[in-house]
Amino acid sequence: MALNEESLQALKAELLSELAKEAPSKSVLALRLAEIRSADIGEVLEEMIEDDEELTAALSLLDILSAERAANVLGYLPGESQLEVVGELDDSQVLKLLEEMGSDERADLFNLLDDDRREALLRSMAHQEREDLKRLASYEEGTAGAIMTSDYVAIASGMTVSQALMRVRQTAPDAETVYQLYILDSDGQLIGTMSLRQLMVARPGAIVDSIMIKDVISTRVDNGQEDVARIVARYDLLALPVIDADDRMVGIVTHDDAMDVAESEATEDFHKGMSIGQLEDGVSRVPLWSLYRKRVFWLVLLVFANLFSGAGIAYFEDIIATQVALVFFLPLLIGSGGNAGAQAATLMVRGMATGDIGVKDWSKMLGRELLIAGALGLTMAIAVTPIGIFRGGEAIAMVVALSMVTIVLFGSLIGMCLPFVLERFKVDPATASAPLVTTLIDATGVLIYFTFATAILSAA
Repeated sequence: MALNEESLQALKAELLSELAKEAPSKSVLALRLAEIRSADIGEVLEEMIEDDEELTAALSLLDILSAERAANVLGYLPGESQLEVVGELDDSQVLKLLEEMGSDERADLFNLLDDDRREALLRSMAHQEREDLKRLASYEEGTAGAIMTSDYVAIASGMTVSQALMRVRQTAPDAETVYQLYILDSDGQLIGTMSLRQLMVARPGAIVDSIMIKDVISTRVDNGQEDVARIVARYDLLALPVIDADDRMVGIVTHDDAMDVAESEATEDFHKGMSIGQLEDGVSRVPLWSLYRKRVFWLVLLVFANLFSGAGIAYFEDIIATQVALVFFLPLLIGSGGNAGAQAATLMVRGMATGDIGVKDWSKMLGRELLIAGALGLTMAIAVTPIGIFRGGEAIAMVVALSMVTIVLFGSLIGMCLPFVLERFKVDPATASAPLVTTLIDATGVLIYFTFATAILSAA
């Protein structure tokens, strides 16, 4: 059963209590830790590592675990916590952990280390391990190569089913997954794939080439990780093979790694959507200065952008002075436009992120948004008209109704179009954030509202 926050805190207290004893029993702790999932141990250790006074206790717990289990637990820690741990260990201890980690996690940790530590560790590694680590660590962050693992089961073309099963048994202990198998030719090029079930039910003497699936879904090593996650989700894959420029297979991206990418990208889009930017770590662990720096730029910029709203109000101060009732409806109108624009922007940004729409769909989405925004504006105008009559009479009600339709329509179109414009100029559409859209609508909404008021009320 998965542990909740209360259970994790109780577990932490239990482990700290045992370690605080004069002669803590390692065998008792080892048995207790064997009952706990690695992910839960990792979460407890993460909290302990953040507290300098509990860091020694965290290292003692890791020391009790076998090297394989300790490496597995380490993989669940965020990068900053991993650095705290390896900073307290000597090179031989770190090397032992690296050897037990999956190839993708090993490369991630390796990239966090300073150059001197990397060189020292590489010198102590076997040639094949060293070359594999250097290759995986060399891929650009955010690409398929950076999140793939080289621990997969490869079967040579021409093998019989019996030979292939023997190959699976030999490589299974080190493979990330054995449920999907990949058939390679003599040049290492990917020519087919099959599931473990297909292999197990096939005739022992059959050649794998005759039963494999030849239409393989794969991705290039330099493709973006967001595209990789989208492919895995779209085709419901257990793992996605990664190939280089020469069509040689170099690794796989597993389903759980793709899920991590999808979560990370969604979080990043949420942050960008509120003009925060990408955080290096979870919000509870980000340094205060970093959190301030991520938020302050857009907030200050939008402060000055809002001056245009003030300038608009100042320009129409004469009509405001004669028709004070207009002020009552100003927040309502620009707020409605901003909300409609933020909704439209959110729908477009998410549609682009999931691949549902692209730049080519702009004209189609424009037509749809015109109809929807027009209907929304009319509905909101009808809802607010009785209040306009009650507060200022029929003329004020007409101004408010016309302004509502126009502002909602304009706001929705701005919110819909801005992501497409940013995408066209190779800027992340998530930057078309709710604060940016609402700030634009604030300024234009003031102008629209008081222009209608001046035209209609002056004539009256």
